[in-house]
Amino acid sequence: MPSNGGATATAIVLIVLAIFVIVVLIRSVRIVPQARAGVVERLGKYQRTLGPGLTLLIPFVDRLLPLLDLREQVVSFPPQPVITEDNLVVSIDTVVYFQITEPRAATYEIANYIQAVEQLTTTTLRNVVGGLNLEEALTSRDQINGQLRGVLDEATGKWGIRVSRVELKAIDPPLSIQDSMEKQMRAERDRRAAILTAEGTKQSQILTAEGQRQAAILAAEGYAQAAVLRADGEAQAIQRVFDAIHAGRPDPELLAYQYLQTLPKLAEGSSNKLWIIPSEVGEALKGIGGVLGNVGHSAGNVGHSATEASAPKADPASSSSENPEPPRP
Repeated sequence: MPSNGGATATAIVLIVLAIFVIVVLIRSVRIVPQARAGVVERLGKYQRTLGPGLTLLIPFVDRLLPLLDLREQVVSFPPQPVITEDNLVVSIDTVVYFQITEPRAATYEIANYIQAVEQLTTTTLRNVVGGLNLEEALTSRDQINGQLRGVLDEATGKWGIRVSRVELKAIDPPLSIQDSMEKQMRAERDRRAAILTAEGTKQSQILTAEGQRQAAILAAEGYAQAAVLRADGEAQAIQRVFDAIHAGRPDPELLAYQYLQTLPKLAEGSSNKLWIIPSEVGEALKGIGGVLGNVGHSAGNVGHSATEASAPKADPASSSSENPEPPRP
């Protein structure tokens, strides 16, 4: 029985030693992932900073603090009420991009660097926006971002943190101001629309007037050219008629006859109530009368000659003794 008890105690001691060795090994060997860093304290004092890879620690002497993320981090802070220069309360959301550059400073220089960055962002934002009115705050985001980044980067440098960017995610003015701004923008858009409409109407009227002017000029030029061509044609026609008349050498009787034929055409219109006969008509009638008289005289001479030829010749003596008739004119 005593031998069995000794064997059991030995087995228990061996098991305890094995567990102790396993624990020691676990606490001695540590693996640090990529883009992480670890701070090692030896007997409560900073000893070194561990980089990525496998490392060995002295059990129960060295202590590895929680690993720090060396990648760029993005933190979005809740909306903060800020009073502008014109005494308006606006709500501003901010987003901060930062990165840990010194793990030792981020561990020992500040207790909670994320909370510190948030509070520093809030106070700096109130200082910057407090010197701007609402319109400037809404239109000067790049300026505000630059000022915030400069102040935060300078203040967090001793904490081992580098602030790369600061962005204003939203700036929300009060509801009453939003309504006023919407009305103002609506009025501005209506004014611009009215200006554009008036400008379009003006341009349309100008183009229409210009087109009408060009059309009138072209029409006048066409009418003038047509009148010139028509006048040239009439002149050529008159010249040809004149040349033809002179080439034919008409006598006054023919001209008078043509003139009489033209006179009825002057009275063909239904609105002609009064017909004025020019003085040349008398000359034309005299010419026609002379022509007709000459024709009749010629016919009488021909008939008289024929009668004399058919009648017997009388004695001149007897003829002279009878009652002679005076010759007809």
